Amino acid sequence: MINNNMTEMTEERITKEIDFESLHIKIPDIIQKYPLEKQQELFTYLTNLNEHDRKAYEIALHHLGSSFNIYRSNGFKEWKQSLLPVTK
Repeated sequence: MINNNMTEMTEERITKEIDFESLHIKIPDIIQKYPLEKQQELFTYLTNLNEHDRKAYEIALHHLGSSFNIYRSNGFKEWKQSLLPVTK
């Protein structure tokens, strides 16, 4: 029972931190069905877009519509790669 309560509290905290509306850009509806961890990752990515990348995201979403997959986008892949530690 304690684990369920902890999970609920964690999910509630994460949900409060994810506010896609605050970004003022269109978000595909499918994102709401993703697990909270994925939603948090996408929110972080979208929050950190510069103006040029934000415009590219909006154009891609507009042109591709429901077939747009942010996880397969070059911008997301490059951002994700940039988070990995550099190995020598």
